[in-house]
Amino acid sequence: MGLLLKLLAFPVMGPVKGLVWIAEKIAEQAENELYDPDKVRGKLIEFELRLDLGEITEEEYLQAEEILLDRLRIIRERQAAELEP
Repeated sequence: MGLLLKLLAFPVMGPVKGLVWIAEKIAEQAENELYDPDKVRGKLIEFELRLDLGEITEEEYLQAEEILLDRLRIIRERQAAELEP
């Protein structure tokens, strides 16, 4: 009975399951980018360089720095939580 139900529901559920899989992959990639410590450090360096070149104000730099340092703190907390049994 389960196989028959799967076959009958496939035209509707197949595309839905495909969309769910794609959404999961996009979310996974976004999370990897958001919580990659090297990328966050790179952004910090980028903002410091932009400040030195006069492209942004010190206030803009401080706001960006605060956000990025918070993100680094969260990354460290997540990594520590993953190491705990």
